[in-house]
Amino acid sequence: MIKAESKNVIRKVIFVPMCVLFLLIILMGIISPTAFYNVETAISNFQYDWFGWLYSLMALANLGILGWLLMSKYGNIKLGGKDAKPILSRWNWFAISLCGGIGTGIVFWGIAEPIYHLNNPIPGLGQAAGSSQAALTSLSVSMIHWGIPSYAHYCIFGVAVGFAIYNMKLPFRISSTLYPLFGKKSFTGIGHIVDNVCLFAIAVSVSAILAVASLQFGAGFNAVFGIEPTNLIRGIILVVIVSTFIISSYTGLQKGIKRLSDMNAKVFIGLLAFIFIFGATRFSLFFTVEAIGESISTFFTRMTFLSAIEGSKWPMWWTVIYWIWMIVYGPMVGLFLGRIAKGRTIREFIFMNLIVPASFAILWFGVFGSNAIHLELNGGGQIWNVIQNQGLEASVFSFLQNFPLPFLTSIAFMITLFLSVVTLCDSMTSTVASLSVNIPKGASVEPPNNIKIFWGLVMSSVAFLSIIATTSSTEGAISVIQSTKLLPMTAALPVLFIYVALAISMIKMFTHREKYDVAVYPETATIDKELISEIDD
Repeated sequence: MIKAESKNVIRKVIFVPMCVLFLLIILMGIISPTAFYNVETAISNFQYDWFGWLYSLMALANLGILGWLLMSKYGNIKLGGKDAKPILSRWNWFAISLCGGIGTGIVFWGIAEPIYHLNNPIPGLGQAAGSSQAALTSLSVSMIHWGIPSYAHYCIFGVAVGFAIYNMKLPFRISSTLYPLFGKKSFTGIGHIVDNVCLFAIAVSVSAILAVASLQFGAGFNAVFGIEPTNLIRGIILVVIVSTFIISSYTGLQKGIKRLSDMNAKVFIGLLAFIFIFGATRFSLFFTVEAIGESISTFFTRMTFLSAIEGSKWPMWWTVIYWIWMIVYGPMVGLFLGRIAKGRTIREFIFMNLIVPASFAILWFGVFGSNAIHLELNGGGQIWNVIQNQGLEASVFSFLQNFPLPFLTSIAFMITLFLSVVTLCDSMTSTVASLSVNIPKGASVEPPNNIKIFWGLVMSSVAFLSIIATTSSTEGAISVIQSTKLLPMTAALPVLFIYVALAISMIKMFTHREKYDVAVYPETATIDKELISEIDD
């Protein structure tokens, strides 16, 4: 990747409003953490109460559109045109896709979610806590939450971004994906609003990931070294993480992220193999297959469960909030995935960024979740007791105590978490910086390092304030970690409507491809040449 000069590249229409907004957020967090938390809660409740149904429908719509692209003639379209060459090898592409998506999520929730649902069954199903029915439901619903629907949110954004920057040859911006719908307006008022909203969504998403990671690292230090996870310790952890990914971002995509994701993917696979071999192997094989069958048979029921009659908040705190999270993360991950997909067909893109990582996530939950449930049912509720006393973030370390070399595996797990967070934040810091500057050939040029450092500091500051707000405003260890989910929700509703517009725009860009695919149909394409930003081969 080519480094950009830092002189005269700031997109003031994006950078200035976001600076002001995040300054206000940081000041609120410093002056009144309780008010900070209450505002997050009020926004979150409003969105679920009025738009929970639309989030659920959007999750299904994403799957429908991707299925259509995968099976139609449009799946053969190569991003960048027929002569475009891939940027990454297939292994590096897989590793970055896995670790730059929700790798941090499956690391955290692979134990915590199945155990939580086992002991707190879904309301309205009549299942007893700790029963075989609750066990099956807990693992199957976790597979739905972290499987194909989650990755579909990223994938649909990535397809649109890849086609817009490499085939339509438009600037590396989210607003470029809406050109078929809004034309020139996607680069003026409407486009500026879209890019501001999505930059805000990306920044708060990274902040939430950093907050969750610092909580889990704190639990790990307590479990392994006996160090009490105070907010001071969590702050030090944030400083280390942020310093690492900022240093890594200096080397750019081809060095820093590739190296980190390569190591991370290998540690992922090693941990998975270790638990599979030394755990309840036979049980995990049988129970994983059973849970996959259950998730398939109940897929649409779980995807659309909103508890309209009972009024339970379970869908908000679990299923719907995951779709909200993934919608907010969509611009963040989608921009990055589209950027690195040059030279690949859309069918390859969907396979590598939807089918492959979702299958890995299901396998991860099958191995870790099955073994956790087996231990819980046969060990007197050990993991659940730890969750109640120390929080969801401590569940994995309690789990690892039941396997050989618990000290080493706990260290390996923290390394996995560290690499996952650093890989994701490295890529997303570069993405946020790219959105806030105006660089020709923006998809192939690294943004200035000082802009990366600025956004790294802003996002880590918001993360720390979120931790302080949730620990000072909630009761109980479980509610603390759950409350970190509130931060991305502050940006979710406007991003949801961008998703709706994106879906319509995507259908138009492919069904009228001759008008938009400059890389393949330069004679018939109607995109204004002044808007086209040439992309390096």
